[in-house]
Amino acid sequence: MFAEIIIPLALPKTYTYAVPENLLMQVMPGVRVEVVFGRQKKYAGVVKSLFAEKPQGFDPKPIQNVLDAEPVVHEAQLELWKWIADYYLCSEGEVMAAALPTHFKLSSETILMFNEEYGDDFSALDDEEFLIAEGLLLKKELKLDEVQDILDVTHVYPVVKRLIEKKVCLAWESLKERYVPKRETFIRMHPDYAHDEQLSALLNNWSARAPKQMELLLSYLHLVKTEGQVKQTDLLKKSGASAAQLKGLVDKNILIAEKLSVDRIRYLPREVQVDFTLSPQQETALQAIKEMFVDKPVCLLHGVTSSGKTQVYIKLIEEQIKKGNQVLYLLPEIALTAQVIRRLQHHFGGYIAIYHSKFNPNERVEIWNKIKSGETKVVLGARSALFLPFENLSMIIVDEEQDSSYKQQDPAPRYHARDAAIYYASKLGAKVLLGSATPSLESYFNAKSGKYGLVEMNERYGGILMPAIEILDTRIAGKKQQSRVMISPELQIAMEETIQTGKQVILFQNRRGYSPYLICSTCGFIPHCDNCDVTLTYHKLLHRLQCHYCGSSYPKPLVCTACGSSTWTEKNFGTERIEEELHLLLPDARVARMDIDSVKGKTAHDSLIQIFEQQQLDILVGTQMVVKGLDFDHVNLVGILDADGLLSFADFRVYERAFQLMEQVSGRAGRKEKQGRVIVQTSNPKHPVLDFVLRHDYKGFYDFEMEARKQFHYPPYSRLLLITFKHKLKEKAESAAHFVANNLSKVLGKYIIGPAEPVVNRVKTLYLVEILLKLPKEGNVNAYARQLLHQQMAILQNDKAFRSVIIQPNADPI
Repeated sequence: MFAEIIIPLALPKTYTYAVPENLLMQVMPGVRVEVVFGRQKKYAGVVKSLFAEKPQGFDPKPIQNVLDAEPVVHEAQLELWKWIADYYLCSEGEVMAAALPTHFKLSSETILMFNEEYGDDFSALDDEEFLIAEGLLLKKELKLDEVQDILDVTHVYPVVKRLIEKKVCLAWESLKERYVPKRETFIRMHPDYAHDEQLSALLNNWSARAPKQMELLLSYLHLVKTEGQVKQTDLLKKSGASAAQLKGLVDKNILIAEKLSVDRIRYLPREVQVDFTLSPQQETALQAIKEMFVDKPVCLLHGVTSSGKTQVYIKLIEEQIKKGNQVLYLLPEIALTAQVIRRLQHHFGGYIAIYHSKFNPNERVEIWNKIKSGETKVVLGARSALFLPFENLSMIIVDEEQDSSYKQQDPAPRYHARDAAIYYASKLGAKVLLGSATPSLESYFNAKSGKYGLVEMNERYGGILMPAIEILDTRIAGKKQQSRVMISPELQIAMEETIQTGKQVILFQNRRGYSPYLICSTCGFIPHCDNCDVTLTYHKLLHRLQCHYCGSSYPKPLVCTACGSSTWTEKNFGTERIEEELHLLLPDARVARMDIDSVKGKTAHDSLIQIFEQQQLDILVGTQMVVKGLDFDHVNLVGILDADGLLSFADFRVYERAFQLMEQVSGRAGRKEKQGRVIVQTSNPKHPVLDFVLRHDYKGFYDFEMEARKQFHYPPYSRLLLITFKHKLKEKAESAAHFVANNLSKVLGKYIIGPAEPVVNRVKTLYLVEILLKLPKEGNVNAYARQLLHQQMAILQNDKAFRSVIIQPNADPI
C-alpha cells in the first residue's frame, strides 16, 4: 500500500511513501504521518490518499510513524486545499502550511548523540569542540539550542560539522510535538469523607493545633459548593494558606490533589436567548433568504448601513444551532470581531468561539479540536477560520463581503476567502450568505444575472434617515489658510456643536503616521527607502521615518543629503498629525486614534472600541479600521478628511473602493435616534463618484462603473491573472518576464498586457516586473492558461540564468 503525502513546504507536487505492514490499519486520509524528506529531515505530512499500485521508476521511502489516532482534517478540507492550490497557482504544501495551526506542522530538530567509541580523550579538539564534547560525555545527548547555550553563540553549525567529521558524535533527527495541553492542579475530597457522617466526624474531632488547615478545609467546602470544581490556586487564595499546609491535608488523605487538562480559553455557559423581534423589513428579508436558499446555494443580502443585517444573521444562526449544525461567520478584520463577538455571545453563550491569528498556537489547537468534535457550533473569525475542521457545517456568513482584506496577499496561498468559502460550501452542501451595504461589483453582477440569490434592505432600522452628506471644497478654505486643509473651519464648527450635544465624532483618513513624506524646502529632495522605491512616512511620536512596504525605519534627517539644507516641509497628513491638530483646535475634547500603529495586542482593538462605546471619548480618528461594520449608538458626525486621496490610486477598482469606503464610513453616523451628518472634504467636488456618495446611490454607481468595466474588459467581464517577477537585478527580472511573455503570447497573445513595471517597482531590495492576463470567464482558456504558466515556471526554474528569479502568480489580484 502506498500513500500520497502533502508536506508543508512550497514543493511542486505531493510525494509518494510506502505504508509499512505494521501501520496499515492506522494510515488513512487526513492523519499526520512522520516522513523523511531529503536525506535526513523529518516532517509531519498529511495523508492525501491511499493506493495499491507501486509507482514506476523509484522505490518510495517508508512512512516512519503515524502521529494521530484519527484524522486531523476531513476529506472535504483536502479537496478545498487542492482547489485553492490549482486555482491560485500555489502548492498544496503552501495551503497546508496556511491551514494548520503552527503546532500541527512539526519539523525535525537535530539531536547530537555522543559516540561511545570515541572515548574521553578530547586533547585533539579545539576549545569550542572540547566544551561540546564535555557536555556530550555528561549528558549523552544535546539539542542544537543547548549547544548554542554552551558556546553562547548562534551559529554553531561549523563546530557541530567538525565534531561529526571527527566522529565525536552522531546527528539524528527527531520530530518534536509542540502542542502541550494546559494542566492545572485541582483539589477534591478523599473518598473516605464523601458522606456527610464521615465529614462531620472529621470536623468535630479536629485538632486545635491545626487551625490553618481547618480554615483551608472550610474554604474548600465553600468553593466546592459555589464553583463545583476547586483549583489549587483559588483555594490557597481564598484560605490564605500555604502550599505546605495544603500538602499536609493531602498527606493525611483528607484531600486529593490531581493535575487535569484545562481549556486555555474560558467559555460561557451554553444557552440560546434571542431576545429581540425583527422589524417588518428584517422579517421579510429573512423569509426571502430562506426561499432563495431552496434553489440557490449562495444569496447576497444587500442592506444599507444600519438596516439591521446582523440581527437577520442571528436569527439564521439560531435556527442552525437548534438543528445541531455548525455556522461559520466570516469578518474581514480582527478589529471587527471584538464588537460582534459580544453581541453573539449575548445570544449564544458558550456555543460560539472566535478564531484568528492573534491567538497563540496552543489556543488555536484547542479551538481546532473543539470545532472538529462538533462541540463548538458557531465560529466567528477572519479568513483563516475557513480552514477549520467543521464536523457538520451548514451555513457560511460572509459579512462585509466586498472587503479587500478577504484576499490574502503574501505569502502564498493568495486566496480570496469569500470565493473559497463558496467552493467549500458547494462540497459540503452548505449555504453561503454574502452581506454588505456596498457589495463588490462582481457579487452584485452575479446576483443580478441570477447566479446568486438577491435580497435587499433599503431602509435603516427604526425608520431613521440615511445621513445627510455635505461636500466641502477645500480649495476655498485652502486659499484663506494658504496651505493644504486638514480640518476645515466648517468641520471644526460641526465637531464643536456635536460634542456640546453629548454626541461623538469619527474622522476618517486612510493614511497612518504623521506625514506621508518630507520634502527639502530648498531643493525639493524627498527621502526614500533604501530597500523600496517609495517615499518614507514620518512618525512624529517615534521621531523616525518608516517604510510602510518593508518596515525599515530611519532617523529623521537633520540635513538634506542633496543640498545640505536643514529645513524640511511636512507634506500631506496622516492620522497621527490629525490627532495632534485636534488637541490644538479642541483642547477639551477627548481624542483617540485607531490605526495599526496605535492598536496592538490581542485585546487592544476591543478595549478602544469599548471605551468609545461607553462615551469616554468624544472623537475617534482612524484609518479603514473605523469603516468596517462597527456599530456606535452615539456617533452623529463623520468627517472624511481627504476624499481626493481615495480617488487617485492607479487601479481599475479605484472608484469602486472609494465609493465603498466613503459610503461605509458615512454609515457610522446617526445609527440611532436621529439623522446623522457627514462632511466630505475634497478639492474636486464635481467628481462623478462623489455625486453617487451624496445620494447614497449604489445602483446608480453600479451602472456607471459597469459601463467602463465592460468597455475595457475588466472583472466581472473577465478573470485577471497577474504574474510578478522579482530579482535584485532589474535586468534579470525584465529578461525573465519577457521570456515568459514571449512564450505565452504564442497561444494567449490577445490576452496579455505587459511586461511592465508596477507603480512601485522595487520592494524589499527586489525589482518587480509584471505581466497581466485578461482571460475570458467562460470556456477552457482559464485552465489552459494556468497549465501553460505552470510549464513556464518549471522551465524558468530549470534554467540556470533564471533560477534565482522569484515568480509570483496571483489569481484575481486586488
